[in-house]
Amino acid sequence: MVPAGSRLLLDVDTGIDDAVALMYLLATPGVGIEAITCTAGNVGAQQVAINNLALLDLCSYAGVEVAVGSEVPLEVPLVTTEETHGDQGIGYAVLPTPRGHVSGRHAVDVWVEAVRSHPGQITGLVTGPLTNLALAIRAEPRLPLLLKGLVIMGGAFHHPGNTTPVAEWNTHVDPHAAKEVYAAYEGLPVEKLPVVCALETTERIECTPSHVDAVSRAAGAGPELLATDQPEGTRSANGNAVIACLSDALRFYMEFHRLHDQGYIAHLHDLFAAMVATGEAQVQERLATVDVETDSALTFGQTVADVAGMWKRAPNARIVTGNDPAAVFELMVRRLAALARTHG
Repeated sequence: MVPAGSRLLLDVDTGIDDAVALMYLLATPGVGIEAITCTAGNVGAQQVAINNLALLDLCSYAGVEVAVGSEVPLEVPLVTTEETHGDQGIGYAVLPTPRGHVSGRHAVDVWVEAVRSHPGQITGLVTGPLTNLALAIRAEPRLPLLLKGLVIMGGAFHHPGNTTPVAEWNTHVDPHAAKEVYAAYEGLPVEKLPVVCALETTERIECTPSHVDAVSRAAGAGPELLATDQPEGTRSANGNAVIACLSDALRFYMEFHRLHDQGYIAHLHDLFAAMVATGEAQVQERLATVDVETDSALTFGQTVADVAGMWKRAPNARIVTGNDPAAVFELMVRRLAALARTHG
């Protein structure tokens, strides 16, 4: 169980796997979401905000501020990935127009005011590009010390990239921001260093049709069939709105992975990072000094980790090196089934 009173500040680019992560967090007892800030990545920042507001409505979760931050990376043109996540960012899922509205505050102000008002109490979770966090650190250089902790989904160290041969998507969208964030953490106490969930562990979280079916059955919503022989774009007929949303989003993601010869699966990178942030995922980690390539055309966006101290620089990250995918999915099924029973 998550300790009562755990407070998370999310920065997301929702995104199918961000959406599943948010649903998990909304279903997890003891977790309080301080705010959700939105950055451009999987889709544009305004669409990210709409997705978050709609998911909050779906899960009957009121009172969470949703704020938009930077709509472009620090120095490079924005590239989004609708081919991976769908035109709206949540696959084939279609949600009603949200009742809530985007905050009038900028994401940077949300981050800065939250950590100043509640020093040492808030854990940051960033599952998109690090643009907003880099800007927030520029505005408040003490932010890394004022946070309780930070979890980042991003990077690829001893693993192929998913955007270029060496670069992971979130980092590649805004490598300059990632470089700034890691630099800001260099030399801080170990307990303050960001926990980095990179592709070598997040790509082990392979969601299959059986996992979606298990959520539906555990929720009492009957079987939910995602079959490889069904026509692309088949929509769920499930009467439970939470299950239908989950199924329609993940079907798109599974079709994308199959198109790229990875099997009829969906990598739930951000779900795993969310479980690390709540403390419910048991992991192994290793201290490292991380830097990001921003100059080379060949390796642009690559994350490089010095684990042997060759650079003679202090560590600035705790890289997750081991996880338990079966435990992640057992917890996902339990949490999302409870959510669907209550709000579907």
